[in-house]
Amino acid sequence: QAQLVESGGGLVQTGGSLRLSCAASGRTFSTYSMAWFRQAPGKEREFVAAITMSGGRTVYADSVKGRFTISRDNAKNTAYLQMNSLKPEDTAVYYCAADRNWNWSYPSQIDYWGQGTQVTVSS
Repeated sequence: QAQLVESGGGLVQTGGSLRLSCAASGRTFSTYSMAWFRQAPGKEREFVAAITMSGGRTVYADSVKGRFTISRDNAKNTAYLQMNSLKPEDTAVYYCAADRNWNWSYPSQIDYWGQGTQVTVSS
């Protein structure tokens, strides 16, 4: 039902910032919890951050805590990932995900995925 499209990726130097956007075309965006995952070459997809449907609760991976901020604007059907103090190890394809049941522990069961956007952090 929900179609997710990521944007905002690109090349940035170490210490720089990027803001990723995830635009949803579904009519029930506000009923889904949202999350960001990332996958580097040769590595498994890993959880980055998640936010509840109302935006009242957020969860972050330890590796990005204090540097990344997930947010959402339900009026715009868009979720965001603000990434600050970027490091080379943040280089990955970043994927937006939506789930009705806060089901981030089992990626194969997540309801919807975006196509991904490349983030490259140069040293």
